[in-house]
Amino acid sequence: MADTMHPLQKNPNWKGRRGPVVFVIMDGVGYGKYEDGDAVKASRMKWLDTLKSLSPQTKLKAHGTAVGLPSDADMGNSEVGHNAMGCGRVFAQGAKLVSNAISSGDMFKGDTWKKLVSNVNTKNSTFHFIGLLSDGNVHSHIDHLKAMIEQAHKDGIKKLRVHALLDGRDVEPTSALDYFKPFQDFLASFNDVDYSIASGGGRMFMTMDRYNADWSMVERGWKAHVLGEGRQFASATEAIETYRKEIPGILDQDMHEFVIAKDGKPIGTIEDGDSVVFYNFRGDRALEITNAFETPDGQFNHFDRKRLPKVEYAGMMEYDGDLHIPHQFLVTPPAIDRVMGEYLTQSGVRLLAISETQKYGHVTYFFNGNKLGKFDEKLEDYEEVKSDVVPFEQRPWMKCAEITDRVIEAIQSGKYDHIRLNYPNGDMVGHTGVFNAVVCSMEAMDLQLGRLKKAIDEAGGILCITADHGNSDDMYEHGKDGKVKLDKNGEPMAKTSHSLNPVPCVIYDPEFKGEYDNTKLNDGLGISSWSATLIELMGFMPPSDYDKSIINLK
Repeated sequence: MADTMHPLQKNPNWKGRRGPVVFVIMDGVGYGKYEDGDAVKASRMKWLDTLKSLSPQTKLKAHGTAVGLPSDADMGNSEVGHNAMGCGRVFAQGAKLVSNAISSGDMFKGDTWKKLVSNVNTKNSTFHFIGLLSDGNVHSHIDHLKAMIEQAHKDGIKKLRVHALLDGRDVEPTSALDYFKPFQDFLASFNDVDYSIASGGGRMFMTMDRYNADWSMVERGWKAHVLGEGRQFASATEAIETYRKEIPGILDQDMHEFVIAKDGKPIGTIEDGDSVVFYNFRGDRALEITNAFETPDGQFNHFDRKRLPKVEYAGMMEYDGDLHIPHQFLVTPPAIDRVMGEYLTQSGVRLLAISETQKYGHVTYFFNGNKLGKFDEKLEDYEEVKSDVVPFEQRPWMKCAEITDRVIEAIQSGKYDHIRLNYPNGDMVGHTGVFNAVVCSMEAMDLQLGRLKKAIDEAGGILCITADHGNSDDMYEHGKDGKVKLDKNGEPMAKTSHSLNPVPCVIYDPEFKGEYDNTKLNDGLGISSWSATLIELMGFMPPSDYDKSIINLK
C-alpha cells in the first residue's frame, strides 16, 4: 500500500554531517559501450576520476523500462530521467501512455478528439498536425501521427495538413528522408481526400524552443506553419534535398524552414475554423508554440503573430498540469505525486535547485513531478542562470562555472541542507555532434567538479554525482558489427541522439561515520533509486514504496 504524504521519520542511527548533501546531475554523461566516439572517455576527467577513486560507485540504468518508457530499446531523456530521480518511483511515461491510448482506442473516444473532428467536418475546414516527424520516441513518434491520420480518415476528414519538423537529435542526424519519403507515400495512399505535408524545418531552427530561451525559433515556426511565410517548394523532399545541396553538412535539426506551395500559393496555412493538434507528447518544447496559439491578442508580447486564427487547438498531452496548458489535450499525463522535494520540505529541509536556462525546468518542474512552483516558499530557493543564445558548439563550457560559483556560495553559507544542480554540457553540446566541442564541454565541467570537491571537503558535506541519461558517451554512429560508420568523406558519422548506456553513481562522503556500507553500492538499479538514497543521506527514512536505495544502511 502506498504511503500517504507526511513528514519523513528521522533515522535514529544517522550521525549527521556538517555540510549539505549536494546532488550533481551531469546531463547526458554515461558509460560508453564503444571506445571510438566516447567523448567522456576521450576527455581528461581528472576530478571525476579522483572522486571515483575516493568513493563507492556503481552504474545505474537510465533508459527504457527503468524510467517508464515502453521497452529497453527506448533511449532515456531528460524529462523522464528527472521525473524518475525526483519522485523515487517509475511511472508510465509519455510515449507509453500515448501508445496505450491509441491501441485501446481511448484517445479517439475522448471528448477532445471528437470535438476536433466535429469542428472540421461541420465547417468543412482543415485538420492540422504539427510536430516532430521521426521514431525517436523522446518527443514524438511517427506511428502516433499515422494512427491519428488513419482515424481522421475513418472519421470523414477531407482535408488534412502536416507541419513536419525534422529531428536529427533523437535519431541519426541526417536521416530525415528515411521518414519523409515513406510518409509522403503514406499520405498519398488516401486517394479520395486531400492530405499533404504543408510546412516544416529543423527542430532547433524553428517551433521547438523551450524555457523561453529563443522565441525567434517559435516565430519562424509560426510564420511557416500558420502564415505560410517562408521559402516555397513543391514538396518536403525537394526542400530537404535542396537545402542539403546549398548548405553542405547541414544537420536535420538545423534545416531551414520550408513552405509547400502550388502556383505560388501555400497549400496549408492555418485559418479560422480549423482544428490543430500539436502531436509531441513531451512538454518542454511544446509549451511556447502552445502559448502562441492560446494567448489572446493584447496579451502576447514575444513576437508579432500578425494574425491569431480562431481554431480548436489541442496538445497530445497536458504539458503543464498546474497552469493547465494546453486547454485541451488528447492523453492525460502521468499523475506523479509524493515526490522527494515535497517530502523534504514537509520535513523542514532547506534546499536549493539550480541550473542554467536550458535545464532549469528539469531540476524544478520535471524533478518535482511536472509541477510548477515550489512546495514551500520559505524552505526552497530556485535559481536560473541565463543561458547564452548561441550554438552550443561555440560555447561548449556553457554556464557550468557560473552555476558552480553560486553552488559554492550556497555551500559556504550554511543555509541549505540539500542542493541539486544540473550541468547541461554533456547533453546540449552532445546533441551538436561536434566531438571536439563535447570534449571541451566535459573538461570544463570536470574543473567544476574539482571546485565542488574542495567546497564539500571544507563544509563536511556529501557529494553525489550522476546523470539523467547518456549522450556524450556515444558520439559516433556504429554498425551492427560494432564498427564506426563513415560518411562520404571517410569521417566518422556523428551521432546526436541519446545513448542506451548506464550512467554514473558516485557518493563522495569525506566525513563518513559508518552508517552504511561505503565499500559497495547496490547494483542493477535505475536512477529512480536516487530519491531514497538522498533521503537516507540526509538522515531520514524513505517512503516504503520508493525504489530501493543505492546504499545499504547498517
